[in-house]
Amino acid sequence: MNCAWKRGITNINLALIAVIPTLIFSALTHRAVAEDKGTCFMVTASGMTVELSKLCSDSQKINTSSAGKVFRIPIKRHFGRTPVIDVTFNNQKTFEMVVDTGANGTLITQTMANALQIKPTGTLQAQTADGSQVQFSTGKVQSISAGGIVANNLEVAIASKAGIGLLGHDFFGNYDIKILQTAVEFHTR
Repeated sequence: MNCAWKRGITNINLALIAVIPTLIFSALTHRAVAEDKGTCFMVTASGMTVELSKLCSDSQKINTSSAGKVFRIPIKRHFGRTPVIDVTFNNQKTFEMVVDTGANGTLITQTMANALQIKPTGTLQAQTADGSQVQFSTGKVQSISAGGIVANNLEVAIASKAGIGLLGHDFFGNYDIKILQTAVEFHTR
């Protein structure tokens, strides 16, 4: 009985010796290392550093003095599932606007244009989400601000039949956006 027990231990030890190197090898080949060397590079699965400076421009490097600033704006409600926030125009009037991450430019309603006394200065041909082409009047606003972010001298589209405005990339295009349950965060790049 004692001999069978030792044989069982020997068989288990041999099995573990066969399995452990496989587990260690699997763990080591799928290891990732993150480092910040202050330049443009990547680390391969084998641990080799590859310089990518030729692919990175100076504008892609992070300026740590301005990086990390976050503007947090409370969500007032949702339009469908899209957040609606308060936006102030020309330091005068505040309107609810949809944060439209798919819109290139900002669109205001005719009611907003009338309240801000914006006169049409041109026209704009735009493509909607369904692919159809729509023509809008355009006008200039002195400033658009929300939560500490300010954009000056923007041309906005004026939608005669819209019920709510759309805040587009011309306002927040220089920020990374994080949509939380109760707020929208704009992170400086």
